[in-house]
Amino acid sequence: MWVHPGIMAIAGALTLLLLRGRVEKIVFVAIPSFSLSVLLLTSYGYFGQIPFEDLSFKFLNFTLTLARVDKLAMPFAYVFSIVAIAMNIYALNSEKYEKVAAMIYFGSALGVVFAKDFFTFYVFWEMMAIASLFVIWSRGTKNSLEAGLRYALWHLTGGAFLIAGMALYINQTGSIEFRLFENSGLSYYLILLGVIVNAAVPPLHAWLPDAYPEASVTGAVYLTAFTTKSAVYALARGFPGEELLMYLGAIMAMYGVIFAVLENDGRRLLSYHIVSQVGYMVAGVGIGTALAINGAVSHAFTHILYKALLFMGMGAVIEVTGRSKFTELGGLYRYMPVAFYLYMVGAFSISAFPLFSGFVSKNMTVYASHEIFVVWLLLEASSIGTFLHTGLKLPWNVWFARDPIIEAREPPKNMLAGMAILAGLNIFLGIYPGYEMLYSLLPYEVNYEPYEFGKVIAMSQLLIFTFFAFWILRDKLRGEEKIVLDTDWLPRILGNYLFYWICRFSELSKNMDREVLSFAAGFKKISGIRIKEISAGYGLVITVAIFAFYLFLFLI
Repeated sequence: MWVHPGIMAIAGALTLLLLRGRVEKIVFVAIPSFSLSVLLLTSYGYFGQIPFEDLSFKFLNFTLTLARVDKLAMPFAYVFSIVAIAMNIYALNSEKYEKVAAMIYFGSALGVVFAKDFFTFYVFWEMMAIASLFVIWSRGTKNSLEAGLRYALWHLTGGAFLIAGMALYINQTGSIEFRLFENSGLSYYLILLGVIVNAAVPPLHAWLPDAYPEASVTGAVYLTAFTTKSAVYALARGFPGEELLMYLGAIMAMYGVIFAVLENDGRRLLSYHIVSQVGYMVAGVGIGTALAINGAVSHAFTHILYKALLFMGMGAVIEVTGRSKFTELGGLYRYMPVAFYLYMVGAFSISAFPLFSGFVSKNMTVYASHEIFVVWLLLEASSIGTFLHTGLKLPWNVWFARDPIIEAREPPKNMLAGMAILAGLNIFLGIYPGYEMLYSLLPYEVNYEPYEFGKVIAMSQLLIFTFFAFWILRDKLRGEEKIVLDTDWLPRILGNYLFYWICRFSELSKNMDREVLSFAAGFKKISGIRIKEISAGYGLVITVAIFAFYLFLFLI
């Protein structure tokens, strides 16, 4: 008897619709707590197998497996549940429908990491995309609605690549198991492409810094944890050792850092650093050695904890000031020092300071890349940029830099409590990496000692010189009011042209409808025969016929 924690989380999310007040808040925190309890009692194995061999259709002769619990899935499931508890405490006062969407999002992510077959994987994968869309839309502003629409288009495209690749792979191999894939040509690359859209690999990453900053204060925190890290899990499961990922990950790490330099908005800066940090994980998967896979998984684990903390810190600023741009902030340390110190725990963690969580995970991947000079160089350079922007530029411009522009206060106590939980975990994992919480959970035996003297000295030198460079150039690193062009400018332009031609075609259809109705009216007058009103959807019929024709060509 085993209860799927993801399905129970989704069911629990729906019960929130019926609850109010204190009971709603208790159940909200209890949902991920229950999932974590189930995980602590779970042993490795396969659960929830549903055979379909008795069905008459040949293509339905398969067995679905709702859960494959092993040493690759469990670290992701554990950290998803742990961070969701802190997030729910932070978001206790958020809107009901955002809570429901967030918990369906969380449950779907658990479903993804436990799925053994294509069908189960794809259902949870798309459910995760839909739930995260509603998390974005929960803010209810014009910008969030528009960003959510663009987000949906990106993920619909990625999902289309994914399901096309799965269908071809099943046809080629007869297997529906989501496992280590052999390079079988087109199906292999279609699945890979569908996954790397969710991993935010440039140039397919623009949905992330576009949509995440437009979510609510609490909604953006949920978005940091599940989508990109579920994609990292999928890459580690299906594509370890894929050389292309090694170079894409290194480029990702540097790309996110470069664009963070240009940002004036705190949450957009942190969003670009998600791209950068996920790059370390993608590179680790691409390197494919036991050490590199351990580095990718452990870095995903710690990244979820410290990135949520960073978004919580910036969210606290927005909560009490209503502002997120550096040009509109400054001097807040006088009013909210506790939020600053908690934020800095996350900043030290992402910057890989010794005694903080990022030091024991990020450097594992960097160390694994030593034999590939270009990859190692890009990852090391990205570490400099991470501390420069997340650890120095953002807190300097928000909490110091100038006299206070606006009065503020500490955020609500539940928000500070959520931040404190994650801050404590980041410090704990940085000091005791070998404890049950991390190293023992990794897929392979860990033969890496982060606190060797040479490693500590090398990292300390990098951080110290980065600080000196920042202090000299700090006046040039203040935000500027400007628009940053990213790779999404091309699909936006193409989308505008496409929309224009659709409108032109609609106008043509409307004219055709008018002519048909005019002809029908004349025919009725001449013949004297009663004719029912002809639908004005003649143009729509032509449109459907054209699309059916293209679908027919595609299937051929």
